[in-house]
Amino acid sequence: MKRAALFLCLTLPGCGLQPLYGGGSAGPVRTMLSQVDVAPISGQDGWLLQSALRDRLQASGEAASPRYRLDIRLDDRITGLGVRRDDAVSREKRSLRARYQLVDIASGQVVLDATAGSDAGVDVVGSEYATIAAERSALERLSGIVADQIVARVARYAQTP
Repeated sequence: MKRAALFLCLTLPGCGLQPLYGGGSAGPVRTMLSQVDVAPISGQDGWLLQSALRDRLQASGEAASPRYRLDIRLDDRITGLGVRRDDAVSREKRSLRARYQLVDIASGQVVLDATAGSDAGVDVVGSEYATIAAERSALERLSGIVADQIVARVARYAQTP
């Protein structure tokens, strides 16, 4: 067992893996992420996603001079899945999809064009208030998940030489 651990310790540095946030707050990825400004996104779903992105991108505060702009278009849908005998929906799927572009502000060039998205299930219950609250809660969770996906993809872009 000790030999296997020693072998792994000796071979891992040669595998080419590097930490994404190497260098901490002064590293190239964190520096680049702090230079990204998020363009306004309309609607409640847009506000939630924009807020989540700003929290993740500018962890050290507002970007003084943004170098990049993140343009995002959202598609938020609620689809009925389960149907009871009386044709009432008993289960919904909330889908949040984002098409985003990272734009170099100086040149206007799109340097990254990608999509992110996630789904959440919502139980439809007898209380309309409870169903609306569950849909909103699902939207908040989905906004965080999609924001994490976007930040991870932008960080990978920042890491490429």
